[in-house]
Amino acid sequence: MKKSLKKTLYAGVLGLTAVGLGACAGGNDQGSGSDENETLTVGASSTPHAEILNQVEDDLADEGYDLEVEVFDDYVLPNQALADGDLDANFFQHEPYLDNFNEENDTDLVPAAQIHYEPLGLYPGQTDSVDDVENGAEIAIPNDATNGARALLLLEEAGLIKLEDDSDITATIDDIEENPKNLELTELDASQIPRTVEDVDLAVINANYALEAGFDVQDDALAIEGEDSEAAQTYANIVAVRNGDEDAPATEALVEALQSDKVKDYMDEEYQGAVIPLF
Repeated sequence: MKKSLKKTLYAGVLGLTAVGLGACAGGNDQGSGSDENETLTVGASSTPHAEILNQVEDDLADEGYDLEVEVFDDYVLPNQALADGDLDANFFQHEPYLDNFNEENDTDLVPAAQIHYEPLGLYPGQTDSVDDVENGAEIAIPNDATNGARALLLLEEAGLIKLEDDSDITATIDDIEENPKNLELTELDASQIPRTVEDVDLAVINANYALEAGFDVQDDALAIEGEDSEAAQTYANIVAVRNGDEDAPATEALVEALQSDKVKDYMDEEYQGAVIPLF
């Protein structure tokens, strides 16, 4: 499976980083695979997904697959590249986000397995604690539908707003029933929010972007989704593939490698509660 021109354009036009963390197609003397191995191309965000994938490069090579990881810096292109056939799988998202993407883009991508959970957190900016939030304070939240709803639910849990009683993962700002402090909720691309923390009072940040920005998820977050919460299952990070590829040998090999004790130990030691294995 060689890189297509379309994949090259994804990387060049949008400025995302394409990094081969595994052995490349056609053989690589530095990798543990061989010329007879099939290249398995997986799209991922850099932290923690690409880092986790890097741990299973040798395991996949032993099973006949040379792992090539394409690192993306947004939440749209990895799914579009998978739908277009430029990736064999991707690993960066939870199922509600995938469902929303399919609905909005008329794609047919499916989850192959749950791997881990990344708790969403509320982080300090110009304000150091929830108790110190003043009238009219600004809070940055993700602008995509599923993470935006998730952020609203976290803000409600923190006692900052109240949503309508039937609100769930489809909630929007319009579902806010009470906003006693007249908070200004600013919707931004999830990847941009860590760069805005000095300009807002508080920010709701996905764990992978919080890690990239140098936050300690356990120590710095003012509020965080519990690992035993419903959100842990609802927002489990998944391996996604095209419909029909769930039971393909390459997919099964990838899932088996990721759902291993080796990967579980790596998550626990490397991320200290910011990435929680679900296997």
